[in-house]
Amino acid sequence: MATDMMAELEKRAKANPRRVALPESEEPKILQAARAVRDRGIGLPVLVGAPHAVRDAAAAAGVSLDGIEIVDATEATKVEQLATGYAAVSSDLPVSAVKRMLRKPLNFGALLLRLGEADCLVAGLAHTTGDVILSCQMLVGMQEGISTVSSMGILSIPGYQGPEGELLVIADCAVCAAPDPDELADIAIATADTTRSLLGWEPRVALLSFSTKGSAVHDKVDDVLKTLALVRERRPDLLVDGELQLDSAIVPEVAARKIKEPSSVAGRANVLIFPDLNAGNIGVKLVQRFAGGVAFGPLLQGFSKPVSDLSRGAPVEEIVGAITMAVARVAES
Repeated sequence: MATDMMAELEKRAKANPRRVALPESEEPKILQAARAVRDRGIGLPVLVGAPHAVRDAAAAAGVSLDGIEIVDATEATKVEQLATGYAAVSSDLPVSAVKRMLRKPLNFGALLLRLGEADCLVAGLAHTTGDVILSCQMLVGMQEGISTVSSMGILSIPGYQGPEGELLVIADCAVCAAPDPDELADIAIATADTTRSLLGWEPRVALLSFSTKGSAVHDKVDDVLKTLALVRERRPDLLVDGELQLDSAIVPEVAARKIKEPSSVAGRANVLIFPDLNAGNIGVKLVQRFAGGVAFGPLLQGFSKPVSDLSRGAPVEEIVGAITMAVARVAES
């Protein structure tokens, strides 16, 4: 199923290849991934940096840059153009501050994305997640109605058979440590939207807890109930339910035994929203270690345009996968 999913996303990306800003353009693995993406027709890499430095790095890595675009992040005319373009769409930062920020390729790539000169951005090999988030918050901007940056991932779990086979969407397992109900509602809504646009599923969103429908009383359970009310108020179109223990969310027999009220989600959830980062991080690692599960992502969400964050140690094929998912998100948006 995981192979089928990635093959389908690659097919979708190839049908409508988009421009991918890659601001870590002197990293050998980024250059190798850019070459693979261009050769396979997945997307159109845009390497951001000083052209001579990028070419030197490519030569050292044995990577041909034929057919791959380099945008000169040091060119004064281009810096002026981008800073002026930012001023035309936002008054949040003065032009002088934007020009200073553009000395960093990550910020340069983010502004290319904001101004439509790139369709998505992939970074994180040489930057922390915090660096990527801060740059994109300031320069790309947030999705309408969402004020929380979060992440989603896709789990492929051998032997699991749910509504989407062995696949489950999970969030947030990488960004928000202790979301309050408003932030958790943002996470649930953004994840549902990403799931629909990226995978084409009808999202069935379970708000996870250690309680199922009042089986326990605690402030943490109350927070999940507040989240449920907020999501239903803001997005009555979404199929969402909570609070649900994991087995109540994904096992029909358990849901039938524990839940007496009608639910379009219980026992059939394909999107799991963890109450905090503790639960999310532990849950993912349990599935990986004991079930041999594979996690795809994390994909950042909440921004107005697709941004993907890489693990600092990501291998080339994982970078290619992140670029593929980013391009596929654009293609369906």
